[in-house]
Amino acid sequence: MDRLAGADLEVGPGQFTARAVLPAALRAWLGLVAALATLVVVVLGVRYAGHGEPGRVDSWIFPPTADSVRPPWRNVALVLDFLGEPAGSAMVVAACVAGCLLLRRPRAAVLVVAGAGLTVGTTTLLKHLVGRTIHGPGNLSYPSGHTAFFTALALMAALLATGRLGLGRTAGMSLVIAAALVAGTVMGWAEVGLGAHYPTDALGGWCTALAVIPVTAWLVDRTADQLTARTTDAGRRPRR
Repeated sequence: MDRLAGADLEVGPGQFTARAVLPAALRAWLGLVAALATLVVVVLGVRYAGHGEPGRVDSWIFPPTADSVRPPWRNVALVLDFLGEPAGSAMVVAACVAGCLLLRRPRAAVLVVAGAGLTVGTTTLLKHLVGRTIHGPGNLSYPSGHTAFFTALALMAALLATGRLGLGRTAGMSLVIAAALVAGTVMGWAEVGLGAHYPTDALGGWCTALAVIPVTAWLVDRTADQLTARTTDAGRRPRR
C-alpha cells in the first residue's frame, strides 16, 4: 500500500483509508495504561476528598510552600504555568491544530481539540467532586488541570509521531510513556514549585491525561471510520 507523505490518507487499490490517530499496535497496551491510570485517579481522589492540607506523601516528596521557585527558574515556571491558563492553552491548541492541518491530518486536528477539551473538562469535574483545596477553601486543587493538559498534549504528539514514523509496539510505547513522563514532570514541577498544587495533585493530573487521551483517540478513530464508511456506501448506491 502506497502512502501519501504527510497526508491523512493511505492509498490502496481503488480505495482510501484514513490514518488512525491511535496506532493499532498500541491499542491494547494503552487500554491497560488507561485503566490503571483511572484507578490511581479514583484512589487519590477518595484519599484526599475534602482535604485542605498536604498529605504525608506530599510533604515527603516536596514540602509545600506558597512559592519555592527562585530566579531564573521562576521565570520558566511562570511561562509553563501560563501555557496551562485559558489564554495560553488556547494559543497552544490553535497552533497544534494549525500544524495538523498543514500536515494534512484533519483527524489529528480533531483529536487535539477533543483530547484537550475532554482532559480539561474531566479535571474540572473531578475538582468539584473531590473538593480538595490549597491555600483556602476557594482554591480547588485535585487533580492538577495544568499537568493534565500538558501531559495530554505530549501524549497526542507522541501518538501522532508513532503513526507517522511507523513505530512498532515497543518503540511506540516507549515514546508515548517517555513523552508523558517528561511533560508531566515539567509541568508538575512548575505547579508544585509555584505553590499552586500538591505533588499528589500533579500525579492525579498526569494520570487523568493517561486515562482520557487513549479513550478519546479510540473514539475519534471509530467515529471517523463510521462516517467514512457511510459516505462511501452512499456514494456507491445507484441513483434512481
